[in-house]
Amino acid sequence: MTATASVLAERLAEVRARIARAADRSGRPPEAVTLIAVTKTHPAETVLEALAAGLTDFGENRVQEATAKAAEVRTALATRPASLGTPTWHLIGHLQTNKVRAALGAFAILHSVDSERLLRAVSGAATSPVQVFIEVNVAAEPQKYGAAVAQVPALVELARALPNLELRGLMTVAPHVPDIEQTRPVFRTLRGLAEREGLAGLSMGMTNDYEVAIEEGATHIRVGRALFGERS
Repeated sequence: MTATASVLAERLAEVRARIARAADRSGRPPEAVTLIAVTKTHPAETVLEALAAGLTDFGENRVQEATAKAAEVRTALATRPASLGTPTWHLIGHLQTNKVRAALGAFAILHSVDSERLLRAVSGAATSPVQVFIEVNVAAEPQKYGAAVAQVPALVELARALPNLELRGLMTVAPHVPDIEQTRPVFRTLRGLAEREGLAGLSMGMTNDYEVAIEEGATHIRVGRALFGERS
């Protein structure tokens, strides 16, 4: 094991231990939480090391970067043990309508669909069911993407009506705050929205606040820095 792989293994063990404790506090098994390793700006070799460490789900922000990286990973995996498994790619960054077709070719799950226009674009471009989360800007931060809370019922109704969409749940990015307890109302609001719409999936929680998110019901957390250190 290389020094880098050893550090990753230690970090992953710590993250998984924290996931387990937070899940226990919420009365759920740790298996109820999908850990998405955020590899944006990290090279394909980092993904391969993460696969070797047991990670399978990877999050990327940009379609073009992810497409190139996924191709590198596929090429490398062709000469490596089959036991490494196959990565599942999640789009966690903003999706532009002109990148929808490319995104559908690169990602298994889209976490950042936040408008009627995008829902229709994804549905129209897809040839088979696509798993999506509706991104909600719960804290109404002007610098962030996401639908307004009031728009959620209509977007959920549309997503369920359009062909080739499999609505998994809701997604949000909590504000960066000095006290992570201040994120709890954001996660709790998203959970309430999902419950009212009969949705089970909650994509919420990042390195700074994933334990609080899990306590509030997160089913998918997006963790980069706690696993890979600061991005280059």
